[in-house]
Amino acid sequence: MKKVYTCFCTDVIHEGHLNIINEAKKLGTVIVGSLSDAALIRYNRFPTISEEERIKLYRGLEGVDKVFIQNSIMYDDVIKELRPDIIVHGDNWKDGPESAIRENVLKLLKEYGGELVEIPYTRNDKVKKIDRQLNEKLAMPEYRRKRLRQLIEMCPVVKTIEAHSGLTGLIAEKTVVEENGKLDQFDAMWVSSLCDSTAKGKPDIELVDMSSRLRTIDDIMEVTTKPIILDGDTGGLTEHFVYNVRTLERMGVSAVIIEDKKGLKKNSLFGTEVKQTQATIEEFSEKIRAGKEAQLTDDFMIIARIESLILEQGMEDALARAKAFVAAGADGIMIHSRKKDPAEIFEFCDKFREFDKKTPIVVVPTSFNSVTEDELASHGVNIVIYANQLTRSAFPAMQKTAESLLRNHRALEVDSELMPFKEIITLIDEL
Repeated sequence: MKKVYTCFCTDVIHEGHLNIINEAKKLGTVIVGSLSDAALIRYNRFPTISEEERIKLYRGLEGVDKVFIQNSIMYDDVIKELRPDIIVHGDNWKDGPESAIRENVLKLLKEYGGELVEIPYTRNDKVKKIDRQLNEKLAMPEYRRKRLRQLIEMCPVVKTIEAHSGLTGLIAEKTVVEENGKLDQFDAMWVSSLCDSTAKGKPDIELVDMSSRLRTIDDIMEVTTKPIILDGDTGGLTEHFVYNVRTLERMGVSAVIIEDKKGLKKNSLFGTEVKQTQATIEEFSEKIRAGKEAQLTDDFMIIARIESLILEQGMEDALARAKAFVAAGADGIMIHSRKKDPAEIFEFCDKFREFDKKTPIVVVPTSFNSVTEDELASHGVNIVIYANQLTRSAFPAMQKTAESLLRNHRALEVDSELMPFKEIITLIDEL
């Protein structure tokens, strides 16, 4: 009999998957590929059950003869090891980034005369409801909150982008690109104090209170599933911070990053140009300890942001603080720099990893933006945050449009620069 291969990346089997298996069974012996966790998070969405549970689920399906672990979204390894006569897939991969996978399959099959059979994708209310239920499950606080820790374990680098509204959250959630035969997407979202304040037309001095910040988080959470890291500024008074930790934890936020400064908050981009006071190691350590004692789960993370390099206090001060803050219970260390060269970031990471191999390191490559994720990962970085690029790209585009409308007294001249609203609203799921 012919060898027939089809790959699944689902946690819930519905009639569409069963139809694929039934059609494949007519063609020969059926091997179902189970996409691995590492491949799944780059391609589709975060799994709600473990890799082992998915394999067991697929093995139990009638008509499945064998399950194969597929470690890449592309089929090179599958073809090399199994050399299937026929690959069966739904016809929903002909457009968009997924079309690169289809092209990969066709190219590989052509080399030895294999065949691709495409089955009409099952679209009905029942399937839509199952997909919606999966998304709702991923959005639940108990699932979302722990996802950042899981991603740190699974990914070389957790790619994080800022979101300051429901729409920017959807961009972070749904943007997928194909590059060099691979699909990629963001892993998490950063709710920045700077961008949240800017979107509200207010200065970044902790003027926007936590109640307002929480409303922004709620807007984003309502339409997304990816984990959220909150920019918590200084954390405020310790007595207030402990309450905010419990609130964030209950909402399903994965982490809060607080910086070791005190007094009126000034943006780090100003460095020593404005007066900024760093808290003592003892003061900030106590805030971290109080926050860790207040949280009720092991999922939530408190990450200490060290401003020593920003404030030109030196590398030794930064490392001493890192060591102390981890001892106080910090779940991660964020190191910041205003320099355009990443050399001092690399130096910090290398020296920190000499005495701490495990604690996650977070960086925000805004100033030193030529550095790649792979370069940062090679120095022990776990989380990379693109902290304000969506805000900074939107502002000049909107300003240019406003100026054109004023100059031309009509909208014709700007129209070619605008995305059709029909494309924008495709991001928004309908119930």
